[in-house]
Parts: sequence; structure tokens; C-alpha cells
Amino acid sequence: MVTVTLKGSPFHLAGSFPKIGSIAPDFTLVDGDLREKHLEDFSGKKKVLSIVPSLDTSVCATSARKFNEQASSHTDAIVLVISADLPFAQKRFCQTENIKNLVTLSMMRDKKFAQDYGVLIEEGPLAGICARAVLVLDANNKVLYGELVSEITQEPHYEKALQVL
Repeated sequence: MVTVTLKGSPFHLAGSFPKIGSIAPDFTLVDGDLREKHLEDFSGKKKVLSIVPSLDTSVCATSARKFNEQASSHTDAIVLVISADLPFAQKRFCQTENIKNLVTLSMMRDKKFAQDYGVLIEEGPLAGICARAVLVLDANNKVLYGELVSEITQEPHYEKALQVL
């Protein structure tokens, strides 16, 4: 069983993190207009999935800002920021931070995404939300890069993910 830590305390994750070379599982998430979105809705573009616990934390907010800055230079790609936050909070965050180069998606209706992607925290104070991870998918949803951040309070390796694009 895979574990991550929060300030050194270990927590188990449910599911299996997608392996490089595999096809990413489909998902049903909710966008800022409360519409369901699926992986296929973003077909034909490379995708960066920035999976975060909550945009209300400093590390997650920093991550969204950094991916937003970099996304504009990759016109053949889209950045999806996925969290347990409600779509209203995600939309407010993007408006406040003037974030326009990424799409926020919420797992408010179902935890299946987090389990299918191997990032569902099963225990402790963060049970039910996502661990921090980054996946880069090609236009056909093949996993080109994956990082499951071992310590939730740390940022991912942006440069490695963006180099794959």
C-alpha cells in the first residue's frame, strides 16, 4: 500500500497511481459551472493534471499559480487543477488570483477519481481528499510523466513535468 506523509506522519492512499506508458482512467469531475467533465472532453490536447488537496492551502495555491504562468507558453496543452474544493471556491480562487490559463475541476460529487488515480487519502485529518500529484498525458491520454509527491506540504517538480510537454 502506498503512503504519503503530512509533516512526517504517514497516511495510506487508496487505488493505484497510473504508471508511465499506461492510459489514464476516464473521470467524471465538476467544473466551475457545475457541469460534469470527463477526460475525453479534453481530447486532442496534451494534459497536465495537477492534483492537489485544496486551493485554500499555500502550497496548492502556489502550485496553481506556477502552472498558470507556464501554461500560456504551451498552446497545445491544457492544465487541469483537480481538488476536493467546491467549484465555487475554485472559481473564486481563480478570479482573486487572476488565473486564466488552467481549468479547475472538483471531485465534490464522487471520490472515484481519487481512488482511480491512486491519490485518495484514506485516513487521518485529510481522509477523503487527494494527495498531491502531477501527471502529464499525451493527446491520447497516455501517461508520459507522473509524480506522487511523498510529503503533502512540498511542491511538485514543475520543471520535470513541463519538460515532458
